[in-house]
Amino acid sequence: MSHATTLKSGLKAPAGTVAATPPVEIQLPRGALLALSLSAFGSGISMRVSDPLLPGLASEFSLTLGHAALVITVFAIAYGFSQLIFGPLGDRFGKYRVIAWGTIGCAMTTATCALAPTFELLLVARAMVGVSAAAIIPLAMAWIGDVTSYERRQPILAKFMIGQVMGVSSGVLLGGYAADHLHWRTPFEAIAVYFALVGAYLLWINRRLPLGAKKTNPPQGNALQRMISEFGQVLAVPWARIVLLTVFAEGACIFGSFAFMVTHVHQVHAISLALAGQVVMLFGLGGLLFAVSAYYLVHRLGETGLCRWGGLLVAVSYITVAVSNNWWWDVPACFCAGLGFYMLHNTLQINATQMAPERRGAAVAAFAASYFIGQSAGIALSGALISTIGTKGVILIGAVGVVLVSQNFARLMSTHRRKV
Repeated sequence: MSHATTLKSGLKAPAGTVAATPPVEIQLPRGALLALSLSAFGSGISMRVSDPLLPGLASEFSLTLGHAALVITVFAIAYGFSQLIFGPLGDRFGKYRVIAWGTIGCAMTTATCALAPTFELLLVARAMVGVSAAAIIPLAMAWIGDVTSYERRQPILAKFMIGQVMGVSSGVLLGGYAADHLHWRTPFEAIAVYFALVGAYLLWINRRLPLGAKKTNPPQGNALQRMISEFGQVLAVPWARIVLLTVFAEGACIFGSFAFMVTHVHQVHAISLALAGQVVMLFGLGGLLFAVSAYYLVHRLGETGLCRWGGLLVAVSYITVAVSNNWWWDVPACFCAGLGFYMLHNTLQINATQMAPERRGAAVAAFAASYFIGQSAGIALSGALISTIGTKGVILIGAVGVVLVSQNFARLMSTHRRKV
């Protein structure tokens, strides 16, 4: 069996785009994609581990539920804005290398969360984790875009995203179990050790990468001016602006509600946080189903179909969770919500990798920034409304929003394809 992974490139991209794929086959060392997926797994855990801990944090630090949700908001804000730094850094120093050091940074900052003596210091530490984690998934997407052709990219990205999908599920599950049976610091301790091991693995793989997989753009002039120039070139593309606004709205609608879903299931159905976490973790398993069936779904539905049906599936699932009178209804609903979300989000990701091929690192960074800033805005708004309309109202608002976002983007995408 070969000890390398071959990714063929150089195929034609869709009309109206500029092909920026390598002209020859790139031989990648075995484990190169696996290492990225393992890092994405840790990032996914970090994103969602705090969700089930909110009631416990609110109780321990004498906070409202909305105030406790700041541990999620500050992570998302820091993660989003840090994309503006890591995108150009990845283009300049090599995406894989920056991902590896970002993972090491996650280990140190997550350990800081476990040691935080006050809620205020916990917020600072969570923001630091967000900054470090910002180097992982978006740069990995951009790196995959560098070494694969457009035609092969969506299934490969979907397989890579299995790591993050399982991380999201595991984060909710771990947080729920810790909320009922452990101290809230325990999951952060475990995650810190995990990040340290994966970071070391990434650094080892990076030393074995061929030159073609270490693509960099040599610095030209002032670093700040260059960063502004790169993002300016991305924003100068009209389609890029549409994609960025859409993913901002997607993040706000879906995760402004999702952050409170474990708490909703726990409170409404009077079940333990551990069980509520197990129910909501099925969101990630729905995403896993998409990842393993991506090739079939892409060819069966096309990008427009994935967008339309994905958004509708999320909306119906959210409505079910909001109005169900038995938690058993939430089991298939959470699973289907995950499937629908990844149908929609993967379509947006593919468009992000081709918005500005010559500045793919900056383009994907801008995409991730918009996505997580949208999440933080949605969570902040939901936190402000939850004392008035409750978790049910917050989830229903998210359902309506995702329908509008997905159907509008499907329409715009169809129009865009006809033009090019």
